[in-house]
Amino acid sequence: RPRSSLPAGSQLPCFHGSSTIRNLKERFHMNMTEEQLQLLIEQMVDGSMRSITTKLYDGFQYLTNGIM
Repeated sequence: RPRSSLPAGSQLPCFHGSSTIRNLKERFHMNMTEEQLQLLIEQMVDGSMRSITTKLYDGFQYLTNGIM
């Protein structure tokens, strides 16, 4: 799978600090295999589909924008 080249030497303030790049890699699960990622995403989708907050937000979108 493609690997990004994160700007470790960037002058942008958002990339300053010792944990920024590490946190991004963790958030995007750069250390997982394709199979692990597939399982994780399936679990995330399943959890989202059963979540009360997802149901509430879907209802809000339907009422305010007609989106379902």
